[in-house]
Amino acid sequence: MMARNTGFYPNHEPLRQDSSLKLRHERVSGPFSFLNPTRAHFRHVDRKPVVEESQESGLDQTPGESPDGREQAADDFEYKWTSRNNRKGRHAIAVTPAKDEASAEYETPPSSTSPRAIVKGIWRMCVYYPIWDVSYDVAAVFTLGSVVWVINAFFVWLPLQKPSTAFADESLYGGGITAFIGATIFEFGSFLLMAEAVNENRSGCFGWAVEQAWEEHQHHHHEKGPYTRLRPDLAGCLHHHTNRKNFVGRSATTALPRNSNPALSSAKDSSKSWVWFPSYSELRTHYLHELGFLACLAQLIGASIFWIAGLTALPGINDRLSPGALDGIYWTPQVVGGCGFIVSGTLFMLETQEKWWKPALGTLGWHIGFWNWIGGIGFTLSPVFGYDTSEWALYQACLSTFWGSWAFLIGSVLQWYESLDKHPVDVEPSSAEP
Repeated sequence: MMARNTGFYPNHEPLRQDSSLKLRHERVSGPFSFLNPTRAHFRHVDRKPVVEESQESGLDQTPGESPDGREQAADDFEYKWTSRNNRKGRHAIAVTPAKDEASAEYETPPSSTSPRAIVKGIWRMCVYYPIWDVSYDVAAVFTLGSVVWVINAFFVWLPLQKPSTAFADESLYGGGITAFIGATIFEFGSFLLMAEAVNENRSGCFGWAVEQAWEEHQHHHHEKGPYTRLRPDLAGCLHHHTNRKNFVGRSATTALPRNSNPALSSAKDSSKSWVWFPSYSELRTHYLHELGFLACLAQLIGASIFWIAGLTALPGINDRLSPGALDGIYWTPQVVGGCGFIVSGTLFMLETQEKWWKPALGTLGWHIGFWNWIGGIGFTLSPVFGYDTSEWALYQACLSTFWGSWAFLIGSVLQWYESLDKHPVDVEPSSAEP
């Protein structure tokens, strides 16, 4: 019997409606044989240009992504589908750099890891606020929540580290109120994360326009003659992230993608544009086998249990609890909730890996999961120390919250950056033949 991670079920095969893309079955994989694939490669088989040079203005541009003449020459490219990118509305391509720029067949944007691309990504974070994009909202909410937890950590840890800075009831009021606010924000962010997971774009979309251009050698890498240029095509994106009219509606694009198969696209058109909960059948046959969904579910369960500790941290509740009640409804929910954060971070890391044992250090999503995993460890160790009433244990409990909060903040800021980088470009040293 074929392992589940080596192929897609017909109704869940990404980009099946786009006849210009051919799935490379040998490049379909996932870290676990009993779960759905998390990555796949597609070759662009339709070499005919779809947009002429004179029509380039029809391609929407996100701030920070306008053409600037710094494209790279390439011999080949492939569409790189991953379950995380699909959930986040991202369209990655893997590019093989040209051995001879003068005779290169393609021109693509520069690598997403180049210094210039990184600076543009950071600038985009400062000037672009797509609040209609659920992936952006998830990142923004978790960033805000992490900032609140960092403030909370200063309220509870700094008086122990430097007693001269303490004021009356600082830990009870400053720490208790910010803990409740932070836990509530994390709960809301986890709900949005789950909504993002159940509204993944099943069919996927290419997200790139393949143009034919004719330029002089002195302006571009190529000798005088036609070549193929790749440009982000936001207007043709079918993900719900592009819908600026309302938060939970259809994608802004209603037309079929270029080179689409109407027969295959009809199923997508008849499906719901947004769902809050998957059906039992979808849950059993698809979502419970999705690493990303399981990670989001662990995050939501952990945040929901952790919220109990946020509630019981409030002044008027926390200072009136007996030692036994404090252990039961204040420290214990933190232990269980923190374990949920650890599981979630672990699954998010595994989702980006080719093998369960091989870290994906070159993938941004892996680092997001890693820092959330570190944050989960900090938020779990804090109550573990908190059961002990000694002064040393209290200090370690507060310190664990401090560094755990900073870890969550780092992961959230990276996720914010990721949510705005919708067209990542990976550079591969060589490309296997189909």
